[in-house]
Amino acid sequence: MKFGLHLPNFGALADPAAVADLAGRAEAAGWDGFFLWDHVARPEGEFPMADPWITLAAVALRTERMRIGPLITPLSRRRPWNVARQVASLDHLSGGRVTLGVGLGVSQGPEFRDFGEVSDPKVRGDMLDEGLDIIRSAWQGKPVSHAGAHYRLDSVAILPPPVQCSLPIWGATERTAGRPVRRAATLDGVFPFGLRPDQLPELLDNVSRLRPGGLDGYDVVISGTDDWREWQDAGATWWLRVLPWSRPVHESAGIVESGPPSLRSTDS
Repeated sequence: MKFGLHLPNFGALADPAAVADLAGRAEAAGWDGFFLWDHVARPEGEFPMADPWITLAAVALRTERMRIGPLITPLSRRRPWNVARQVASLDHLSGGRVTLGVGLGVSQGPEFRDFGEVSDPKVRGDMLDEGLDIIRSAWQGKPVSHAGAHYRLDSVAILPPPVQCSLPIWGATERTAGRPVRRAATLDGVFPFGLRPDQLPELLDNVSRLRPGGLDGYDVVISGTDDWREWQDAGATWWLRVLPWSRPVHESAGIVESGPPSLRSTDS
């Protein structure tokens, strides 16, 4: 199992310089990955918020080894060709260390409603699937033509392509079956949230049946605070420690500097 960190982009963690400093400490402490949330508003109230792409650029410049990326970015409220270019630019800046996490985003609360964004989950799912098609085509380095229900491109080349020939994409799901799982099965990993460890085998069985190669080389990514062993036993390949947005940064620094559980535990 690999171990990473999962950071909100708001509250005490809204300062890109402070987050980049945490990333440098994380790499020194032996963590494998460093991933940022992508929010523009929160139901808990109004807080300072950092742009995840600018913050990830700062993280890329402070690290050399860890995988980095947004987890997750709700693709329906971002232009897919902009995301394709942002991810490719970040991949070059980081030397080929980016993983892109995508999903629908949080349906409840102000994130879509207050900005006039599409709130219907089905429509957002359609936009997500169409956006993924555009992004993966754009990364081939050839002109992309697309005429869909939500997006249109007329022979547009988005250059340069990423450093990685096959940049990993993880898909989020709150369910063990259905459209989000079918989508995740076409990607390089799944990011379940809101599920219990005993539900993970059912999810992975469904993913495995949908993939020609089964789960070979497939990432199963969980975020939490202290339950990594349960998830490891259930089949997770990544466990991400969530850092607290409502606590001072020095508390997150203490968590980061203590290192991943695999290095702290003698029986892991």
